[in-house]
Amino acid sequence: MKLKIKYKILVHTLLIIGAIVMIIPFLWMILTSFKAFVEAMQVPPTILPKEWQFANYLKVFEKVDFLRYYKNTIIVAVTRTTFQLFLSSLSAYAFARLKFPGKNIIFIILLSVLMVPLQVIIIPNYAIMAKLGWIDTLYALIVPGTFSAFGVFLLRQFFMGLPSELDEAAIIDGCSYFGVYWRIILPNSIPALTALSIFTILNSWNDFLWPLVMTNSAQMRVLSVGIASFQGQYSTDYPLLMAGSVLSTLPMLIMFIALQKHLIAGISLSGVRK
Repeated sequence: MKLKIKYKILVHTLLIIGAIVMIIPFLWMILTSFKAFVEAMQVPPTILPKEWQFANYLKVFEKVDFLRYYKNTIIVAVTRTTFQLFLSSLSAYAFARLKFPGKNIIFIILLSVLMVPLQVIIIPNYAIMAKLGWIDTLYALIVPGTFSAFGVFLLRQFFMGLPSELDEAAIIDGCSYFGVYWRIILPNSIPALTALSIFTILNSWNDFLWPLVMTNSAQMRVLSVGIASFQGQYSTDYPLLMAGSVLSTLPMLIMFIALQKHLIAGISLSGVRK
């Protein structure tokens, strides 16, 4: 009994230390966003601002078109997520519930895409976007992200855990394959779909390299690229940079807090089936 108590104390101590290590940079970002530029560059640095500069958050909207960046980011994230949920779930349904020649080979080839870094294929993808005339448009930011091998894998694992008797009963009642997918599989896969939605939104919200390469004008910038504009060649306005980062982080933080139970449930249930 004493050994179990000591084990729990050790585990909780390590978790608390890990939480502190993870939260310190976030707290530093928030505190720096309220400092004056001179104080932010001060050595040794101060922890709490001497004078709280709440105007830094207003300056963010004055210096750049931050609302447009928000609008572009929301459009990209929502559209990517909507299409990826539909396309990835359709593919996952085929791999999990249907039988066709070469299914396993095709699935392995699809998973191999996960091992290819974005940096390797960014030039061919750029050439494709240029041929389509999509450079500096929302199409270039949205279309390549409407499907993912990870989404197919995550949903396939979850779909395989659902009883096959549900499909058989629906087919006997006259349901088509698409009807089974739409009426049976999707309603019973809310946790997995929620988890994939969170992953997709986070990935779209934080994506930097692809929007940086694909966009040229300020009107097409997303938050990640827009915030980077606060960094200069010779100096960086850290208070404004941190204020913009806080404004960019808040929606994702609120979303994660609200949906964390669904995220954990979706991941855990998707990982126990083979």
